[in-house]
Amino acid sequence: MAEKVVIIGSGPAGWAAAIYTSRASLDPLVIEGAFNEENRQKGTLPLGQLALTTEVENYPGFPSGDMTAYLDGSIDKPRRQYMAPHEKQGVSGPELMELMRQQAANFGTRIKTDDVSAVDLSSHPFQLKTLGGEEIEALSVIIATGARANYLGLESEDRFKNMGVSACAVCDGALPRFRDKPLVVIGGGDSAMEEATYLAKFGSPVYIVHRRSEFRASKIMAQRALANEKIQVKWNSSIDEVLGTDEAGVTGVRLRSTTDTEQTEELECSGYFAAIGHTPNTDFLAGQVEVNEKGYVRWTVAARTNTSVDGVFAAGDVADDNYRQAITAAGTGCMAALDAERWLAAKGFE
Repeated sequence: MAEKVVIIGSGPAGWAAAIYTSRASLDPLVIEGAFNEENRQKGTLPLGQLALTTEVENYPGFPSGDMTAYLDGSIDKPRRQYMAPHEKQGVSGPELMELMRQQAANFGTRIKTDDVSAVDLSSHPFQLKTLGGEEIEALSVIIATGARANYLGLESEDRFKNMGVSACAVCDGALPRFRDKPLVVIGGGDSAMEEATYLAKFGSPVYIVHRRSEFRASKIMAQRALANEKIQVKWNSSIDEVLGTDEAGVTGVRLRSTTDTEQTEELECSGYFAAIGHTPNTDFLAGQVEVNEKGYVRWTVAARTNTSVDGVFAAGDVADDNYRQAITAAGTGCMAALDAERWLAAKGFE
């Protein structure tokens, strides 16, 4: 028997969609992803990018405070016992995601810890195949697989993730470790200009490290960054290594000249922000859903989450190349759930 709704992905968009479809008595199935080394390396483990962060200060409803008792009473004990002790700073990314997951489960969401490896969206019901070999039929599908941040691929980047290495200035820039400290942004496009300009509100100085002698960014964005007295540019430079210790996290970076590869320079900094783009997690779709010029799933109806395939909806960062925030992902997850519910009713699949 075909599932009414299958939600692929387990970030804020996926769990919001699960909460709303569960409450609508659609008995959703969430395929949350697999815990394996490939997903760890790619940054696509279950619970999404937010589970790879530490403090979350900008999600409404979670002010700073001791949440220990709340977490103890809200999360199933088998999962709670593997969570790090709460440190009274507010809510952490993993805690927030566990709470969303539990909320969805409380409403009856069924959860499968596996990856969707292939789909056939050419006929209805849709056919989904998991990495574990299971085949699933679905009347509607919500794609909520998110996007992963691009990094340079340095071993030292991976070592210091969440210890000063980040790919989201808006998410992390206001954290205490970055305030009034030197910060480094990698990139030369609009994203790098935006990240550097935002970080200049908190850190000083903010270094933009760029491989070339001019930015790829739009002229107005580049001018805005260059005019900021807190921002300095390291032209014709690449990152050789992120420096730091296990105790202090990031303490600096070593640059290497792209014009004279024998020339290196060390910069002291407390934060390293990669701003070289994101890659939407759409490989499993094999081109069956239309994407935009950046590879993100394209919403085909204004103010709706419909995709190019009737009955397939998209939510969160897999379709949003602009905001990429937890709260906006959750919002589009709600929208996708309502869109799927109405589509199923219109088709007589209630």
